[in-house]
Amino acid sequence: MSPTPLRLGLLGCGDIAARRTLPALARTPALTLAAVAARDPDRAAAFAARFGGEPVASYEELLARPDVTAVYLCLPTMLHAAWAERALRAGKHVLVEKPLATRGADAERLYALARSRSLVLLENFMFLHHGTQRTVTALLEAGTLGTLRSVSAAFTIPPRPEGDTRHDPALGGGALLDSGVYPLRAALRFLGTGLSVAGAVLRHDDRLGVDLSGAALLAAPDGATAQLRFGMEHHYRSWYEIQGSEGSLSVEHVFTTAPAHVPVVRLVVGTRPRELRVPAEDHFEAVLRFFAAAVADRGRTRGGLPLLDAESMRQAALLDGIRGAASRVRT
Repeated sequence: MSPTPLRLGLLGCGDIAARRTLPALARTPALTLAAVAARDPDRAAAFAARFGGEPVASYEELLARPDVTAVYLCLPTMLHAAWAERALRAGKHVLVEKPLATRGADAERLYALARSRSLVLLENFMFLHHGTQRTVTALLEAGTLGTLRSVSAAFTIPPRPEGDTRHDPALGGGALLDSGVYPLRAALRFLGTGLSVAGAVLRHDDRLGVDLSGAALLAAPDGATAQLRFGMEHHYRSWYEIQGSEGSLSVEHVFTTAPAHVPVVRLVVGTRPRELRVPAEDHFEAVLRFFAAAVADRGRTRGGLPLLDAESMRQAALLDGIRGAASRVRT
């Protein structure tokens, strides 16, 4: 007999939920959409009619429902931490769109709250759950590249139209919080949570009130470095490269891998190049399966959550550091 699906409530009817997360949820037997809440009741009703679940009048009403075990937060960035805390205090497990928090102290407080209540709190970085990461991790753990010396990563997207929420500082807009967290998270995964900020640049648009692009240089305790680029005024790039003492590897389209895309890990050891093809996979389905399994497993092994928790907390602290270290170029 199949286990009873985890009953999920949706807080916020964002675009990513409609385009990718909820269609993936419908293909994930371990989860079912139980309820939908939005600031606009008509939008909640439209989402419920399309994806299932019951529309409810408010976020508060959804969190009070005893038939909702977990919530998926798809709200503007500046609301993530506050509503994640409310959901945890209501006894719900939480899957939250990135970034969970824009400041280190907030992330530490939220993870402490989740631990104190034996609840799962997961920041929704889908790329970490794709088979590409398992392939790359296996190569690193086998010592294929030798001692790691540097990570380079970039996530850039073309200019956004007028009125895009990424241009609204009140909603947590800006390139650092929207696209910069992806290469930052990759650096933490490969070089560890001991990274510190050695320097940064943010290009700030005074009319919009947000940063449109930037770069950061991070350093690990052993001297390894991470060079990160991000922005929303560029040609599209979604890529990382890892260099070691014996070899290097790189992957394109790594942060926003389409479900049908077959990623290629380009590996060079010494002077011998190889291409490792990774099976196509919907990483939205992968993270939903991981979340459901983590909830079912809580109180026992907790799976890979300790690493993810530590990375999320350090990521938020490094956002503080990047903002503090940045030379701000104004336009």
